[in-house]
Amino acid sequence: MYDDFHDSGAPIADAKAPAGPIEDRWTTRKFDAKQVNPANKRKKKIIIIGTGLAGGAAGATLGEAGYHVVQFCFQDSPRRAHSIAAQGGINAAKNYRNDGDSVYRLFYETVKGGDFRSRESNVYRLADISRNIIDQCVAQGVPFAREYGGLLDNRSFGGTQVSRTFYARGQTGQQLLLGAYQALMRQVEAGNVELHPRHEMLDLIMEDGRARGVVVRNLINGEIEHHTADAVVLASGGYGNVYFLSTNAMGSNVTASWRAHRHGALFANPCYTQIHPTCIPVSGDHQSKLTLMSESLRNDGRVWVPKKGGDTRKPADIPEDERDYYLERIYPSFGNLVPRDIASRAAKNVCDEGRGVGPGGLGVYLDFADAIDRLGRDKVEAKYGNLFEMYERITGENPYDTPMRIYPAVHYTMGGLWVDYDLESTIPGLFVIGEANFSDHGANRLGASALMQGLADGYFVLPNTIGDYIARNALGPVAESAVAEAEERVRTRIEKLLSIDGDRSVDSFHRELGHIMWEYCGMERTEEGLRKALSLIPELRKEFWTRVKVTGKGEELNQQLEKAGRVADFFELAELMVIDALHRTESCGGHFRAESQDDDGEAKRDDDGFSYVAAWEWAGEDGRPVLHKEALEFEYVKPTQRSYK
Repeated sequence: MYDDFHDSGAPIADAKAPAGPIEDRWTTRKFDAKQVNPANKRKKKIIIIGTGLAGGAAGATLGEAGYHVVQFCFQDSPRRAHSIAAQGGINAAKNYRNDGDSVYRLFYETVKGGDFRSRESNVYRLADISRNIIDQCVAQGVPFAREYGGLLDNRSFGGTQVSRTFYARGQTGQQLLLGAYQALMRQVEAGNVELHPRHEMLDLIMEDGRARGVVVRNLINGEIEHHTADAVVLASGGYGNVYFLSTNAMGSNVTASWRAHRHGALFANPCYTQIHPTCIPVSGDHQSKLTLMSESLRNDGRVWVPKKGGDTRKPADIPEDERDYYLERIYPSFGNLVPRDIASRAAKNVCDEGRGVGPGGLGVYLDFADAIDRLGRDKVEAKYGNLFEMYERITGENPYDTPMRIYPAVHYTMGGLWVDYDLESTIPGLFVIGEANFSDHGANRLGASALMQGLADGYFVLPNTIGDYIARNALGPVAESAVAEAEERVRTRIEKLLSIDGDRSVDSFHRELGHIMWEYCGMERTEEGLRKALSLIPELRKEFWTRVKVTGKGEELNQQLEKAGRVADFFELAELMVIDALHRTESCGGHFRAESQDDDGEAKRDDDGFSYVAAWEWAGEDGRPVLHKEALEFEYVKPTQRSYK
């Protein structure tokens, strides 16, 4: 069995989610929540880690509400948060196309797209709030694309047969982030938000089992600082960089979440990793990250490979009858717009058959010839021009003349710290929003839903729930001993990293760890491979702590020290991810076990055995993680065979 790597703990439940009709639950929860008097809000301090869409929206909204917000980011400006890299769009159930969309349809398709491994209450709330997000962003001046008559335009994304995705060419994340940024900076100017760029959270200050503050390092001069508050919010993003190569910004990391995990915050579903099907393929060992090509491109681009393996002809020389438009062939109902997990595995399969294109055969074509013939180059350029330019700069190939080459890559992590309906973790006073929590997507995230969740959490959910916690808990000053203990933990860890003085670089360890994770816990997992990973990762982690070389000092700008701390946390996370993947013997969404597939090679869920959230408890560096299960109840969307054919 698989329990030789973990222990079992008591079940866990979401005690905050209201009962009653699903369409009324969020209204009920907001009404039941206690309020903080406007005069008292000025006396209450909230710390927010991160300034992306979730963090920026939360900081702006809580500052506007009157709280004293202290906010941190490791970038030199909130505008550089990784949210800026999102391209394709944001979902909302506005039904502007009059094509049958509704809040319920968005709710249903999100639960289905997550392979029936998400909470119904959370997903319905997300779908309902989605309509408000668009109104909020338009009011901020976000330049969404518009139709000829001036109405907001929509396009389709994977896993749906309606057009509900609002977009701004291929730079939707950037435009939405600028909207949140200007709202945040308005509160900074007003004195309601105290902003600290170039600071990284390295530990959580705990007192009486509650989150009461953070210890941060000034990345410019190395100074260790502490900040205390009534509540702490983590909006620190996902952990895809555990794979080394991913579409994430190179600074993206898991440290803030992992420090909280070590203090008692349960980590939920860590093995659920989204592999995005539309990325520029790896071109060599020199690369340190991968580049995303928006899923929106699959609206007009057709995915294909040669029908015969080993065909090295130029794409223009391969006639139509010798091409396999495999997504259209296998999934005629959804075609090129199947969900990301489906499209990624299909690309891997055709490449494994020897029909891949480009160097190493690790690529498939994304062809716009038909769209250019049908719409004209100017229309295609208006929709996707900046994406085509980016592709040409990176590859030297013009996608107007020759098909793009794409291949799946690590993109988004559905797992994260466990939170209840209020977005509060198992540590009282610690709230987690955006990609840093696990709450809304299940085993797979539909395209254009990340921006939706981040802004829903930041603008609309957290501001309505964090006040309930603050109103119910009259907290005094934090004891100096609690602050001193947290600072000492940080200084001890930094001194340990600097004292090793080994002979291997941080990047070499990170790259090797990433290779293990991609090989054994990537697009396809097997029991044998996962057990192999669980033998390799602890050995590599042990070597890291004896051979890593971190140059420089702690009291200065030291990017090697920053990386070393992040990679050290990635080692511990990687082990938990593999344990989670090993214990879940079913296939679902971003977790595909080769031993669990049907005759057609599609994912085979085990609803009787695994309809639960796997929430893991830290048991110490030498202890085995403890598994707590939150049972998933399906009252409105009954789990069925997930088919896009």
